[in-house]
Amino acid sequence: MNDIDIFENKTVAYYTLGCKLNFAETSTISRELSCLGIRKAKTGEKADYCLVNTCSVTELADKKCRRMIRSIKKQHPDAFMIVTGCYAQLNPAEIFRIEGVDLVLGVEEKGEISKILQNIARGGKTGIITSPQKEARRFVPSCSTDDRTRRFLKVQDGCDYCCTYCTIPFARGRSRNGKIRDLAEQAENAVRNGGREIVLTGVNIGDFGKSTGEKFIDLIRELDRTTGIDRFRISSIEPELLTDEIIAFVAESKHFMPHFHIPLQSGSDDVLRLMNRRYDTALFRNRVETVKRLMPDAFIGVDVITGMRGETPEYFAAGKRFIEELTVSQLHVFNYSERPGTKALKIHPQVSHRERGERSRQLLNLSDDKLHDFYESHTGKRAKVLFEHARKGNKMYGFTENYIKTEIQYDAALCNVIKDVKLTGWNEDKTALTAEIIL
Repeated sequence: MNDIDIFENKTVAYYTLGCKLNFAETSTISRELSCLGIRKAKTGEKADYCLVNTCSVTELADKKCRRMIRSIKKQHPDAFMIVTGCYAQLNPAEIFRIEGVDLVLGVEEKGEISKILQNIARGGKTGIITSPQKEARRFVPSCSTDDRTRRFLKVQDGCDYCCTYCTIPFARGRSRNGKIRDLAEQAENAVRNGGREIVLTGVNIGDFGKSTGEKFIDLIRELDRTTGIDRFRISSIEPELLTDEIIAFVAESKHFMPHFHIPLQSGSDDVLRLMNRRYDTALFRNRVETVKRLMPDAFIGVDVITGMRGETPEYFAAGKRFIEELTVSQLHVFNYSERPGTKALKIHPQVSHRERGERSRQLLNLSDDKLHDFYESHTGKRAKVLFEHARKGNKMYGFTENYIKTEIQYDAALCNVIKDVKLTGWNEDKTALTAEIIL
């Protein structure tokens, strides 16, 4: 019996939690299984397989994963349940104890899912199949190819940093990456399949080149020069790895957008030392000022963790003042979460969950103010918008080069099309700016 006979008429439902990297990897798994003859289940259809790609960045993420698995099993009671991702790598036994889970795959094994399912279909064992994270050395290429205009291209995986609060190196292994020529070919394929925008993703993309001897600046130059994609965006890049050379290149590029996401984590140098981060606030301020000097309209998103062990009220207040002074566009705020095996567990004093929530609320309010001011500063200006397929009622949406969300009346002819517009003001619920097409 061949593979097509084994999997004939089988269906699979996909569920992804966490980062853009996970979404790219789920898309790659989907393509692999489709080659076996397993098609994606339609909405409302009972699936033969369910695959959950998990996140474990916080304790809350773990809880969401467990709730999702139980909910999926109720929706698909007879499905063969596969769980992979960071949570699966870190706590495979905990996941396998959840009723209905049939197979747990680690970070290396997710790339072998086709072979594993073929073996199981022929009578092989189910259960937990994981390797120690220190053995994770293989780079598995991934690029999302769903119905969206935007694609997520995985260029790097793993992390060699040792931040005291973080389990990602345990879950993802050492830093590794694809070869520039292979990644450029993937980008070219995205163009052939209708993609207009690619987001470069990874765990620590500025560390690109550890396994190939190449550099991140060489990667973005090659992608800009050869692939034919209209827009590239750089996802989260560490401030000490965001060099003047990279910033200057983006400022001159026609295809790399004036949009940066830079993790700060804390605006207090004392807390940054507790976190074992590799920069201080002076360097971070310099990176922001350099971006704004060369690209005054650039969008800058910033990650911040609040409630880190050892973050005294004085440290938090100093950190907040520092962020208030930065000309950034938006904050992505996370409450610190105790993760087993991390060095931060030895740090005292501990911040109460109630206080973490209060500090988070203050930073989220600050983020709202900064995003509002950024959008306001562009009202009345012209921009180029790439409109997406997604719609809400009779409205459709797109993003400017500097990542301002825009809203217009739905027009199917505009899907996946770049148009010159005038930004005219806030939409009804103040989540986007309205726009008028410039003919």
